[in-house]
Amino acid sequence: MEEWLIVDGYNVIGAHIKWATLPLDESRDLLVAALAEYQAVMGREVTVVFDAHRSPGAETKIIESRVSVWFTREHETADQMIERLVRQHKKAKRHIYVATSDYLEQRMVFGQGAYRVSSRELIQDLAVIDKKISRRIQEKKERPATLGQGLAGDLLEILEKWRREK
Repeated sequence: MEEWLIVDGYNVIGAHIKWATLPLDESRDLLVAALAEYQAVMGREVTVVFDAHRSPGAETKIIESRVSVWFTREHETADQMIERLVRQHKKAKRHIYVATSDYLEQRMVFGQGAYRVSSRELIQDLAVIDKKISRRIQEKKERPATLGQGLAGDLLEILEKWRREK
């Protein structure tokens, strides 16, 4: 079943102890990078929505590291855009998750058939994924490299058979 995570960007940044103290553009970049790793590990499509309702102009969509990054249009909040995205994209074979700690927003999207994930839960998931990736990298560094390390199993068997025949 297809899964899609929609993230209320500034809500998650505000809930993160470290990101909340950084300049906004830096915290946005860190969130998008963490969500890219989340997407790669979890296999969920990820979209993050940021408020730009006080900025003049139309909504903007950017793809960064395969994560869809949306900035709302003038006079539209992230909550409104998230609700619109859920309404437009709900399908029978798609689970939509919305990450926000805004209680009213959680109830609104839940009423439209989406699942809620609190900002704190998402931040914990991001930390777990970061640790898993770090552990895998460390394990690969500690493992001695072999000549056949990158070869497929079939090819290794053929080469081993040739080696033993001589």
